Amino acid sequence: MKTNSPRRHLVQLIATFMTNPHVSNFTDGTIHKGKSKSFCSPGLNCYSCPAAGAACPIGALQSVENGNKYHISYYVMGFLLITGAFLGRFVCGFLCPFGFFQDLLYKIRVKKRRMPVKLDKALRYLKYVILAVFVFALPIAISNDFGIGEPFFCKYICPAGTIEAGIPLLIKNESLRTMMGILFDWKMILLIITVILSTMIYRPFCKYTCPLGAIYSFFNRFSVLQMEVDRGTCINCMKCEIHCDMQVKVLDNINSAECIRCGKCRSICPTSAINWTVGGKVILKSNENSRQRA
Repeated sequence: MKTNSPRRHLVQLIATFMTNPHVSNFTDGTIHKGKSKSFCSPGLNCYSCPAAGAACPIGALQSVENGNKYHISYYVMGFLLITGAFLGRFVCGFLCPFGFFQDLLYKIRVKKRRMPVKLDKALRYLKYVILAVFVFALPIAISNDFGIGEPFFCKYICPAGTIEAGIPLLIKNESLRTMMGILFDWKMILLIITVILSTMIYRPFCKYTCPLGAIYSFFNRFSVLQMEVDRGTCINCMKCEIHCDMQVKVLDNINSAECIRCGKCRSICPTSAINWTVGGKVILKSNENSRQRA
């Protein structure tokens, strides 16, 4: 069955390199510290990744969210609001490097599994708990004299930081290896669990843990970019729901908070009943979609 995966993966690859252009830094174990680090990438991408050209919005938010005198706090909030208002979780499906990493892991040929519906539904709320506690509450409650909060999510949970920054920097810096302790062991355990689960379950980190996905999910129903089901064309075959890796009830709410807008439902629809819209206007009509797949 044809899907839009090759084209989407190409976009993901380009987005990954655009947010991580300083690849040569991997060879000497350094990180980029230029002015571009004052800006945020749209997806989850560790500030300390040697190749990163911008900051991670979650890391930046934790650091300065309780210091009103630091204008970057308003910038980060504004950046997330604008990005979410325009794109929603399209960022997760197309622009996030760690989402791309999970997509590649899921292609490994092992037995695929789906969480039981009740357990899956309960675990979906975990990312909102992590957002509220580790991204907002703890960094606001615990900060230094300069108003800089402790990055609790990055420090204790985020597997993206471990694979993008922790491992590469430790490999190239002997001095850092001498400082390894129980915290790094804990982060490695979380990374290994995430990698193993990602080969069997589609994007477990995005579904259950990612606070950035939680933020963008609030905008999915209202963002400028939307998806819609043409009820006049839909034949209720349910293929869109059966094949949805994020387990979205497409016909009930295609712009669900859990939809990462990967476009798979649109690609497999036999009647081309699913379309992209911008500001309520269809940007690729069904008959055009049919000709592309023919």
